[in-house]
Amino acid sequence: MHAKTLFDKVWEQHVVKVLDGGWALLHIDRVLLHDLSGTASLNALRGRGLPVAQPALAYATPDHAVSSAPGRGPHSYPPGGRLWQDLRARCDEAGIRFFDIGHAGHGIVHVMGPELGLIQPGLTAICGDSHTCTNGALGALAFGVGTSELAHALATQTLRLRKPKTMRLRLVGTRAEGVTAKDIILHAIGELGTGAGTGHAIEYAGPVIEAMEMDERMTMCNLSIEMGARIGMIAPDNRCLDFLRGRPHAPSPLQWPAAAEAWLALRGDAGAVFDRDETLDITALSPTITWGTSPEHVMPIDGRIPDPAACADADDRLARQHALDYMGLAAGTPIAGQRIDRAFIGSCANGRLSDLEAAARVLRGKHVAAHVQAWVVPGSEAVKRAAEAQGLDQVFRAAGFEWREPGCSMCVAANGEVAAPQERVVSTTNRNFVGRQGPRVRTHLASPATVAASALAGVITAAGSL
Repeated sequence: MHAKTLFDKVWEQHVVKVLDGGWALLHIDRVLLHDLSGTASLNALRGRGLPVAQPALAYATPDHAVSSAPGRGPHSYPPGGRLWQDLRARCDEAGIRFFDIGHAGHGIVHVMGPELGLIQPGLTAICGDSHTCTNGALGALAFGVGTSELAHALATQTLRLRKPKTMRLRLVGTRAEGVTAKDIILHAIGELGTGAGTGHAIEYAGPVIEAMEMDERMTMCNLSIEMGARIGMIAPDNRCLDFLRGRPHAPSPLQWPAAAEAWLALRGDAGAVFDRDETLDITALSPTITWGTSPEHVMPIDGRIPDPAACADADDRLARQHALDYMGLAAGTPIAGQRIDRAFIGSCANGRLSDLEAAARVLRGKHVAAHVQAWVVPGSEAVKRAAEAQGLDQVFRAAGFEWREPGCSMCVAANGEVAAPQERVVSTTNRNFVGRQGPRVRTHLASPATVAASALAGVITAAGSL
């Protein structure tokens, strides 16, 4: 029998009909909705008089365009408030479960799905957001779609898709002290490039992945799209099962043994062949940060900014020079010591409880530099409440951070929360594109510990350098 990858197995279990030209009609188990694409897709169905096929398999939460200001309401950011209210109204009409602001279950859609147990190994899940790949950390086949595809899935519970190729990224070696999952995935993107996974579903494997906690695996899978892949997956194991056990939408105690047995069996066969197979040794890796305007523009924090002239490709040289000009940096100079204006901790990449705990360990008993504006935005209501139960909110406030309400906030800047032109932001988010956090804003991607340390120093620095 032909050996199959994890992706192959989950894909084949969901094929409703094989179509011509490498296409297939796939059953979708979970449809996740947020206030941008979710509202638009439901409005599109309403305009055509089409019902939602299976409302019980759809879940919604407002996260992208809502304000994260303390005490927020619909009028805190009126455009986002209207989308929030519209999404709630459309969900009420369709019978879709809506996790509202301030209530249990609310949060960034890629954070609340796993923490509620809505996402489980072997399921297919979609959302109108490219970072839906985060959910692959639980062994789900999860990916972002456009608004029209989202509407199609809501109306039919299926999608017409072309099967992607497969790629395995094995991570080996010994992780050095202070190196986080964010450092590892940024390093991988820097080594392989933002196009490495284009047209592929990535499976992360190897001893480094196996040793990671679930939050770290979600960070890895979250940035799969920054490597060009819509899908990133990790085979479920006992650590995954421990994460899911007892969550609100996980199997009941009576159903659990059968589910656990099936999930642990859900892994690639020995000898499965991938279309692309890569191995990276992380032993020499140190805390990492981006210097430019692409997630592949990465470097060690203790290194010097690379010179575009060293690039063999003319287009790449020009792109890198443009990135340096935009970022206000000079080749050959240290990245450490660059003055920052803002620090942001949050997002679907690094807004989970363990991320906040890591930052708080760096900040405890200290205060951010006088010129730095610092925010922390929990990834969900559950993260916020758990952090407050530990007193982490007090640690952040005492250190000079603003303690905000859950949401996407400055990651996508769709809610008016932006930095000023030419301000330099060290951020735990997943994209450093031109204008991502506001017009002409200069964004450096890093881990929560690095962001916290940089906020204290007022310049880019690694946590171990304080």
